[in-house]
Amino acid sequence: MLTFKKALVLSLAVLTLFFVFKGHHSSHQPVVYRNANDMPKPASMMKPKPGEQQSAKEATAQADKTDKAFNTPDVPKKPKQQISLTELHKKPLRQQLEYQFPYDVDAKFPAYIWQTWKYTPAQGEFAEEFREAEASWTIHHPTFVHEVITDNVAVHLIRHLYASVPEVLEAYNALPVPVLKADFFRYLILLARGGIYSDIDTSALKSAADWIPSDVPSNTYGMVIGIEADPDRVDWAEWYARRIQFCQWTIQSKPGHPILVDVVANITQETLKRKAEGKLTKDHKGIIEFTGPGVWTDSIFSFFNNPAYFDMSTSKGNITYHHFTGMKQPKKVGDVIILPITSFSPGIKTMGAGEENDPMAFVKHNFEGT
Repeated sequence: MLTFKKALVLSLAVLTLFFVFKGHHSSHQPVVYRNANDMPKPASMMKPKPGEQQSAKEATAQADKTDKAFNTPDVPKKPKQQISLTELHKKPLRQQLEYQFPYDVDAKFPAYIWQTWKYTPAQGEFAEEFREAEASWTIHHPTFVHEVITDNVAVHLIRHLYASVPEVLEAYNALPVPVLKADFFRYLILLARGGIYSDIDTSALKSAADWIPSDVPSNTYGMVIGIEADPDRVDWAEWYARRIQFCQWTIQSKPGHPILVDVVANITQETLKRKAEGKLTKDHKGIIEFTGPGVWTDSIFSFFNNPAYFDMSTSKGNITYHHFTGMKQPKKVGDVIILPITSFSPGIKTMGAGEENDPMAFVKHNFEGT
């Protein structure tokens, strides 16, 4: 007969086994990368101890295993205090943007897909070569609001979203060529509304729900980016703006992310500076540095090394391209998940990118947009 005392002992035994089992699994929870010293070094930077020489295959396997580590966010929340527009406009541009578009890592990713083009799919002028690619985003995201924004609509949308930040409006309107405005628009729409931005000549290969491992909580990250270029060659500067260049043809973000605040502020200030100096021209040279992946990559690294968001007290150096070159699996720094080059650039036949059937291939860029 099961007495009360025996039942109590049995219950305690079961609970003990439960917590031992839980503790065993919790030991595999994500690690935290708060600075460059905390991040695992890439295989190319690792030096084996004497007598512990690794084969290239073993070193690669170890690096890939390390690359799977994830961490928790370290972006502080800032309480929003109501102030008048007059007082707001006296503050620096970055503070104005932070106030208008507060960031909350705990919020859900907005179910928006934003694209821009000269025409919408409903118009006969919409190019046939884009139709299948554009439709793929709706097919893989049937519950998302999917919008293709034309240049004419973009002007009114940005005016509506940034009416209280006149410097941004002035900069957007001052940009002399559509490609510059298209670059700027992606940052502006994600800062204000969040969701996914992707160029019109991209095809969704998988749902965004599959981009991140299912065991990574959505309230631990606020931005997903991919590597565009990883040119491990001595003449890389002849081909790319940065040694590691982050992709800006596909970005997922929650509204208000600090990286978006930084890139919008940088482009706004540079545009207004050039306008005042009479140096805004229709010359396409320098777009990569002005509004493209150059300035975008700089804002990302600036965030990774910003002591306002990361504890740099124990760091032995900045987070640099060394921490991302050759990666095959996602990494997470703060609240940003970085995907390997295969994810948004499959099939490019260079820089270690896999093919479209690779498990890490999520978005195909067809390089047809102009």
